Amino acid sequence: MLEMPHDGQAIVDLIYEAAFAAEMWSDALEAASALSRSAGGAIFVVSDHSPVRAIGEAHIQPLLDAFMAKDNWALSQSARRILSAQPASFVRIDDFMTGDEIEHDPIYTSARNFGVGSLVCTSISIPGGELFLFMFLRWLKDGDYDQATIDLLNRLRPHLARAGLIAQRLGLERAGTAVSVLGDMGLPAAVTGGSGRVLLANSLLDGMADVFLSLAHGGMALADEPANALFQQAVVLNRDNRFVRSIPVSATKGRPALIVHLLPLRRAAQDIFSGAEILVAATTVSVDTIVPSPSMLSALFDLTPAEARLATALASGRSTQEAAMEIGVAVKTARSYLERIFRKTGTNRQSQLVALLKSARSFS
Repeated sequence: MLEMPHDGQAIVDLIYEAAFAAEMWSDALEAASALSRSAGGAIFVVSDHSPVRAIGEAHIQPLLDAFMAKDNWALSQSARRILSAQPASFVRIDDFMTGDEIEHDPIYTSARNFGVGSLVCTSISIPGGELFLFMFLRWLKDGDYDQATIDLLNRLRPHLARAGLIAQRLGLERAGTAVSVLGDMGLPAAVTGGSGRVLLANSLLDGMADVFLSLAHGGMALADEPANALFQQAVVLNRDNRFVRSIPVSATKGRPALIVHLLPLRRAAQDIFSGAEILVAATTVSVDTIVPSPSMLSALFDLTPAEARLATALASGRSTQEAAMEIGVAVKTARSYLERIFRKTGTNRQSQLVALLKSARSFS
């Protein structure tokens, strides 16, 4: 049996650092790959209510993209076998497959085309119903995983499990803080997963049952049918095209018109554990000239303080040159800020941006 190398504790430390800083997962996977003579490592998060999420070392990202493309994951016999077995230790996926199944499995086909042969995997079942899959793979030229190497990976497994659970809880806690802060600012808000399943909501949104409807399995819909069609479409489009979308909701007797904003959570690219994908916030529509505060714009659209000040100045009717002077930056810098504001708000013209910003009124 192989002994854990002297720097094994350094690998464990990296794993726990990744729990708190998602950008460290690549380093943690790389260290575990070096330990096990793997071509690379990857993590998949599987849920009945959301699309499969995955991260991996940068050089195998094209292979992960192939795994996730079209219906490869759904059609893969290897994926179904592992999800059914939920192995509580690292196992060779080949051991769950026949030779004919391996030959025709889309995931194995993608792996062979990439030069990858043997695959090992373990599953971590999470109380909320999700499944974390940790996978390592070897180049064809390096042969199969022997049991001694699998034993080494199994010594890392408890640390991977704990780190994944910590990362999930921290991600949800951060999302909960955002929802709470928006509530303090008078904005009904919720955080959903990629499928639109509500993970967290503040009391203001919970109190708008005439606007936001609860669906089976924790889903959300808008009571206004035309707005809901746009809302559901925006949730689906968010998976591939992460832009802010703003949906008008008609006024009713006793309630003003609303704008429902869907804002992709710009978390670290490798923070896949919490499943928090979309921030939903509602603002009232006003015909007056009151402009939202920089703090509200920062919270709603993830603007930096400087970007929020520029946006507020523009919404007040200033030109770009006047706004730059007001916030104390060069015009060139202001234009650079403006480009970033366009990207974050999903707009592409200053008039469109100003109209959106003026819709950002709280309920307080």
